[in-house]
Amino acid sequence: MNSLTAAIEKIIVRDLDKLETEIQSYPNEHALWVVERQIANSAANLCLHLCGNLRFYIGHTLGDIAYERNREAEFSLKNVPREELLKQIQSARMAVAQTLPQLTEAMLDSRFPIDVFKEPMSTRFFLVHLAGHLSYHLGQINYHRRLLASR
Repeated sequence: MNSLTAAIEKIIVRDLDKLETEIQSYPNEHALWVVERQIANSAANLCLHLCGNLRFYIGHTLGDIAYERNREAEFSLKNVPREELLKQIQSARMAVAQTLPQLTEAMLDSRFPIDVFKEPMSTRFFLVHLAGHLSYHLGQINYHRRLLASR
């Protein structure tokens, strides 16, 4: 495995572990779905989004793992049980662990199969983006949980 893919896998798995801890740390399932004022997305919806994102772009697109993404549902679903959220995290973790070790230097340097940002980019670039995207939303979830706990 390439050193970059090993590092990205380590970071993504680490952050998925943290996501699992965050979801488990909410005092009850209702709190996972709270939105207020300027907070547009609940922790649970962000969790669904992160898992769908990784399962689609890494597992499905790069690893040929069967997965049909419904991005709209990631943000519109409500009251998905915590256990299902945890299963989604586990599925994302497995997709990452199965796919990233298989990527070669040539695959990393090649154009990512989908023009996500309306312009071409390398698979290497997009994997770095995905790790940053996960960390960004993980921080939002952590802040959301601590904000609710402070009340």
